[in-house]
Amino acid sequence: MHAPASLGPTANLRIRSLDPLVPPARLVAILPLDAAATRTILDGRKAVERILAGEDDRVMAVVGPCSIHDCDAAREYATKLLAVSERVADRLLVVMRVYFEKPRTTVGWKGLINDPHLDDSFDVATGLRIARQLLIEIAAMGLPTATEFLEPITPQYIADTIVLGAIGARTTESPTHRQMASGLSMPVGFKNATDGSLQAAIDAMQSARAPHSFLGIDNDGGTCVVSTAGNPWGVLMLRGGRSGSNYSPEVMEEARGRLEKAGLPQRVIVDCSHANSGKDHRRQSVVWRDVIEQRVAGDRSIVGLMLESNLHEGSQPVQRDRSKLAYGVSITDGCIGWEETESLLLEAHGRLAG
Repeated sequence: MHAPASLGPTANLRIRSLDPLVPPARLVAILPLDAAATRTILDGRKAVERILAGEDDRVMAVVGPCSIHDCDAAREYATKLLAVSERVADRLLVVMRVYFEKPRTTVGWKGLINDPHLDDSFDVATGLRIARQLLIEIAAMGLPTATEFLEPITPQYIADTIVLGAIGARTTESPTHRQMASGLSMPVGFKNATDGSLQAAIDAMQSARAPHSFLGIDNDGGTCVVSTAGNPWGVLMLRGGRSGSNYSPEVMEEARGRLEKAGLPQRVIVDCSHANSGKDHRRQSVVWRDVIEQRVAGDRSIVGLMLESNLHEGSQPVQRDRSKLAYGVSITDGCIGWEETESLLLEAHGRLAG
């Protein structure tokens, strides 16, 4: 750790250390995208854009762990998901959730990038390297990925590998995150606020479509003014809230009305987890089937669904001693297991093909 340089008696009074990171350009040079990964990312982004534009009738299925903490388990999961994605590709565009940053309501493990060793050592340099390496490997396999962007510096290190970005319920009202989304190179989903209201996410979509200038870092890690062109590929993500679930036909109708009034495309992705499932992973299938049936019944505003899924069902507490962790089980929100995940994907494919 490096003690902060003295800026006088009034500065950095609560800062313990300032530790430099490798510049984004350096990490990208160390871990570049190969041709196969680049093709997956470019094709995946174009496919998502076509779905959002109504030019591709498939439904996005954004499926994967609540958070990544074990790269071996993530690779095994990606291999299984890729095989199923190929079986359902005519009706579903499968995108793997590869989430590395976890917003916390109070305190807790902040994700692999922030604390890759699960021991509060906050080795962010290692976390960024591990995250980028995993994302490249999954893309090289042919599987597109989605992630939530929490820290505004993170995109410089990994955004070139991502097909679908997300702004979470706790940050969708943040001007910083709206500005960041305006410069991201991929489509971005905006989740409704934690109280369940839709307007904050719709406001965020409008804001992100506009150009912005804000403070950030350049590829060499230097502080700079970032000027963006605006991101036209925003989509509303419904995840429920303190008021309950928000995936019913009545909410869908309200969402379409609000989006139309705001001059935005009437496109919605439903998160089957979080408040929509009452924070009970076992109820994700109920939400999934209900929303799929709404789509089958003709609601074309529904363009995607999200599932929190892992190799094995449930969740477990974070352990500093990794040997005590059960393999393939979430250390954050509870997830459904692989067998149920595969079954839901194949079932949805059958219903959408009917």
